[in-house]
Amino acid sequence: MKNITFDNIYNLGKVVAENDQYKHFHYTEMLTSYSSNFIEFKHLPSLSEFLDAEEYLREYHLKRGQNHVKFTFPDNEKPTSELISFFNDNGYEIGFMELYAIKPQQFPTSANNPDIEVAFVTDENIEIFCNLQYQHNLEYGSEFADQKHELIKRQFKNQDILQILAFYKGNPAGYVVVIVSEETAEIDNLTVDEKFQNKGIGRKLQQYVMEAFPEKIVILIADGEDTPREMYKKQNYQFQGFQYEAQKVYK
Repeated sequence: MKNITFDNIYNLGKVVAENDQYKHFHYTEMLTSYSSNFIEFKHLPSLSEFLDAEEYLREYHLKRGQNHVKFTFPDNEKPTSELISFFNDNGYEIGFMELYAIKPQQFPTSANNPDIEVAFVTDENIEIFCNLQYQHNLEYGSEFADQKHELIKRQFKNQDILQILAFYKGNPAGYVVVIVSEETAEIDNLTVDEKFQNKGIGRKLQQYVMEAFPEKIVILIADGEDTPREMYKKQNYQFQGFQYEAQKVYK
């Protein structure tokens, strides 16, 4: 399998500044998206280097009405104990993401369940897709949900971003977004509505992706401290690496 890194992961944000230490990503159309508005360090910074970057990003975001800062660190490197102490003392959330990949033929297929129907999003069902996501996104506030609603509509017109919807007994039950590149198909935002969990819908959505892109390497990222990562391992996804991140939301 081709070597997969976090560089293969799709990022909405555009590089607005870059130097020897970091890249600064920004996405004007969705200022509330922490994962699209952040600094990516090229090497582990010293505390003084981090403080300079923090000051720069905080000022940049304040001018645009953003109340957060977020930083990611180089693949497979944990921040120094000095940095972690600073984060803990100054209200940062620290976590890490894990990167997984699989060849579609390695994904374990499941028996057909006639109660589950999966299909690409089209003009006929785009509003169902939007409404289901909107209800889930309200958890992060109405501003975020509204901006995500507009993003979904923009992505619907992008031929490299495909949206997939699952129904259970005719009811909208889950969805996933697939970002297609020359060599990979990235699973993003895999979600099953709480009312329909533990019915095999998430597996069926993944299987649909595997069957749609048999020649691609299917990739995804998972929270390194959350339970879905264990499910991916059981489904034959291969661990490719980790990436630490730190973010702070100002009240």
